[in-house]
Amino acid sequence: MKRYAIISFALLFSSLCWADNSYDYPIDNPLAATVIGTPKAYTAELPNNIPRSDMKVVVFPDREMKKIISRKELHYTLVRQKHAAPLVFSIAGTGASHRSAKMQLLEKAFYKAGMHVVSLPSPTYSNFIITASASQVPGHIVQDSADLYQLMELIKEQISDNVDVTEFYITGYSLGGAQAAFVAKLDEERKIFNFKKVLMINPPVSLFNSVSILDRMLEENIPGGANNFNAFFEDLMKDFTKVYAELENLDFNDDFLYRIYEYEKEDINYSRVAATIGTSFRISSSNMIFTSDVLTNGGYILPKNYELQKTTSTTDYFKVASRISFTDYFNERFYPFFSKLTPGTTPESLKHDTSLKSISDYLRSTEKIAVVHNEDDIILAPGEIDFFRDTFQSRAHIYPKGGHCGNMAYKDNVDYMINYFTN
Repeated sequence: MKRYAIISFALLFSSLCWADNSYDYPIDNPLAATVIGTPKAYTAELPNNIPRSDMKVVVFPDREMKKIISRKELHYTLVRQKHAAPLVFSIAGTGASHRSAKMQLLEKAFYKAGMHVVSLPSPTYSNFIITASASQVPGHIVQDSADLYQLMELIKEQISDNVDVTEFYITGYSLGGAQAAFVAKLDEERKIFNFKKVLMINPPVSLFNSVSILDRMLEENIPGGANNFNAFFEDLMKDFTKVYAELENLDFNDDFLYRIYEYEKEDINYSRVAATIGTSFRISSSNMIFTSDVLTNGGYILPKNYELQKTTSTTDYFKVASRISFTDYFNERFYPFFSKLTPGTTPESLKHDTSLKSISDYLRSTEKIAVVHNEDDIILAPGEIDFFRDTFQSRAHIYPKGGHCGNMAYKDNVDYMINYFTN
């Protein structure tokens, strides 16, 4: 219970045709790896301090903003070298900002390797939905990638006088990894960046399949499902408070979580760990759904034509949103919206169009896109890892373990990412 409470709390608030038997990433269970990440002793040596600049750009200068929203700028991070160098655009995973821990990891790795880095928030992150999404109904990977491309064009122009760029690369993790491929395909037509290299890190094959897996982690592992989320969360916080009081000198980080995992790993209640993973995703999707509904007057969460004020309590609306699975959102809001834009769209065709399978011919034929993944990634449906083997062949680098992005900071993984872009 101690270990479960601490691991769960961390998750909620942290937000190949190749195999190698010598791969020493230390966590075998994919759920634990997803939550814990990489213990300090196993992480790559990276600089602690790099020259990050918090930047902002206006994508839609004429967009009318809601009363409760005071800013129309999208925020991103620029890490600049003092010399001419390649620039890597990096796209965050579902619900994550440009300043998330994984984005900062990639910044450190690529800066150490001598590259400029631009870190972008996920199109499912509230600031992006508000300021840079054309439809403000996120989740359609083709539309979201077009929004990313427009944003990247503006950033390229904005930084051109101060950043000496020799060529452009693009990467992203989780959903951001899949979006990197769609952005690269769009660039084949528009040729603004002429990306030389693209790296997808732990992407989903099918967005719908992956989010359905995450929804089930919540609904099948909390007694009573999402409706009992509040009770589950309160129980979690009580457990954490108890452990915090009992342990001295609590240094709350991945290394500490790993120490607990090693000490009592035979007793971990993995169904409850799975529930916290599902809960973390549900928090992100609830924020996305609520933000979209407010901006579009969709009438899905809030009543139609209801204008939120800055003093309005949103607690009850978020409670409603937290009970909505992505499947509900897909059927009740997402599909109806996009089927009106493209007559003849069916639920199955929309699922296909938002998956990597829709661009599999492009992924198979281009030599400039590679993928790094884990055999035991928890967001993949059974057999989906074979899509990467079959499609990318020698450009697929698949590790035997690591869960979903749990091994991103592991020294072998970081070395591979750096070598991919620099060799």
